[in-house]
Amino acid sequence: MRHRVTRSKRAARRGAALVEFALVAPIFLLLVVGSIEFGRAIMVQEALTNASREGVRTGIEDGSLTTDVTTAVNNYLTDMSISGASTSVTPADPGTTSGGTEVTVTVSISYSSISWVPSPMFLKNTTLSATSVMQRQYK
Repeated sequence: MRHRVTRSKRAARRGAALVEFALVAPIFLLLVVGSIEFGRAIMVQEALTNASREGVRTGIEDGSLTTDVTTAVNNYLTDMSISGASTSVTPADPGTTSGGTEVTVTVSISYSSISWVPSPMFLKNTTLSATSVMQRQYK
């Protein structure tokens, strides 16, 4: 004997599915947006690290100036579609210093200026930065 499901029981089940979706959907969306934010942060952090390395490699060359280092960093970040980073170079005009001098390049940017999410929830007040240090070679 076959049991027939009445129309009212099916309608009640559809209501239960709607309630279950309403409970799960916000949590799922929160996980998706959080994954996007953290993924972008990791990607930009890696780009900042590579940009600071490029800058310090430029800085240890003979005759390099702070503007040369900043240009190398900005060119790398522009290729990665990142703009608005600040760069600090120590010492100023590193290519004019003596051999053995450490050259330090720090690149930093506010996460809220590079986020793919319109209004970041988790990392909005975070500043991402990377520092690279190399020594100038003795002549």
